[in-house]
Amino acid sequence: MYEDIALYALKVAEEFNVSYAEVRYHRIDGFGIVSRNGLIIASGYEVSDGIGIRVLVDGALGFSSTNTLDRESIRKAVEDAYRLAKAHSRLMKKPIKFAPAKVGRASYSVIEQKSFDSIDIEQKIALHRELWNSASKSIVDAKVEVFTLSYNESIEEKLILNTDGAYVKSRIPRLSVFYNVVVSHPQKGSIQRFEQFGGSGGFEQIKQWNLEDIIVNETKTLEKILLTAVEPPKEEIPVIVGSEIVALIVHESCGHPSEADRILGREAAQAGKSFIKPNMIGERIGNQYATVIDDPTIPNSYGFYLYDDEGVAARSRYLYREGVINEFLHNRWTAQIFNVDSNAAARAMYYGSEPIVRMANTYLKPGDYSFDELLEDIRLGVYIKSYMEWNIDDERWSQRYVGLEAHLIENGEATKFVRNPVLELTTRAFYSLIDAVGKDLRFYAGTCGKGEPMQGVPVWFGGPDVRLSKIRLGVI
Repeated sequence: MYEDIALYALKVAEEFNVSYAEVRYHRIDGFGIVSRNGLIIASGYEVSDGIGIRVLVDGALGFSSTNTLDRESIRKAVEDAYRLAKAHSRLMKKPIKFAPAKVGRASYSVIEQKSFDSIDIEQKIALHRELWNSASKSIVDAKVEVFTLSYNESIEEKLILNTDGAYVKSRIPRLSVFYNVVVSHPQKGSIQRFEQFGGSGGFEQIKQWNLEDIIVNETKTLEKILLTAVEPPKEEIPVIVGSEIVALIVHESCGHPSEADRILGREAAQAGKSFIKPNMIGERIGNQYATVIDDPTIPNSYGFYLYDDEGVAARSRYLYREGVINEFLHNRWTAQIFNVDSNAAARAMYYGSEPIVRMANTYLKPGDYSFDELLEDIRLGVYIKSYMEWNIDDERWSQRYVGLEAHLIENGEATKFVRNPVLELTTRAFYSLIDAVGKDLRFYAGTCGKGEPMQGVPVWFGGPDVRLSKIRLGVI
């Protein structure tokens, strides 16, 4: 039925003689369970189901949406989009145009090994109790004060049609698990860890993530940090930055500033600006190890898609290539401005939001060093494996990461835990100080926020461990 409604919406838009029309049927079925210390505190099922419509009229875009899927409501939504575009067209200093694009006619889906509805809800509830029991019993000298677990499954279905001939149907199930554990000691205070797992696929991912072992090991590590960690060295030293922090750095200091709409100033009043200017393609930002890729097509990734919400086929985007700013993330509007092809970065959170330029799965290209090889030449240094807090300025230039699990490196071996080492540097400094890159690429799940109204979309960010030449760490 939704296919007929979407085709009808496109037909109505064409009656208005618009320059371009786009219809997106977008449904998300979601279910979640939240627990605290093994006790369920919330559970719910939510359906988001509707159609979003964009039209281009006299150089202005109008967007409207509806979750009432009858012909009368659809016609009204199209009329609203047209009326908004027509009103805005008188105010446009520069008319909006879309770059020509070869749009897709395709249907694709992610196939679950274990569908969500094939798993009894008691098994999903039991996961919360089991992980709480394992975490709470894993330490002796300190205590697990709080263990919060959030389990979320969704199935996203889309049909994208436009007047350029796009017809793309997709179905992507996703699973996400988030936990937060707080460990305390009467004399030493408290420490906490949060982590999210996510991917496209079914319930089989729970086993693949090996949650129990990871959470138990993380809880034990928190206890050891709390009780035994020492201050980091005060002199300049080599630092190995763990893949978790590398992943966050590339998302924040490459992915966001490479969004073409942000470069043009669209995000200035919401999420900030970009240090990258429109004329900086080809400018050096780091050394030969600094290659950052954003790739929506990675199988089973959290940010997976094969076509964007404008019907353009997805591909790998090399944002930084061997230290040089190589390309921006584009939708068809920004591609027209920069006189390039769209690289399929248009994504919308749900039917009621417009497609805007977004990341998908952003990562630093791995090298060929084993972890032991990264360590072996360091007489004195620090390995920062995970982070407890971070911040970055509005232009994505100056940034700061406070380590959570960190180790002193002595004569090529990771030894004592280090307490709260602070890595503070500029974007250019990070990508220029890399002198060795690990070969083990790891990905981490997140929900990336952007826009006004705010849109959150699933992403992966990833990278290997990297070694920075000498840098002075702070401490809190």
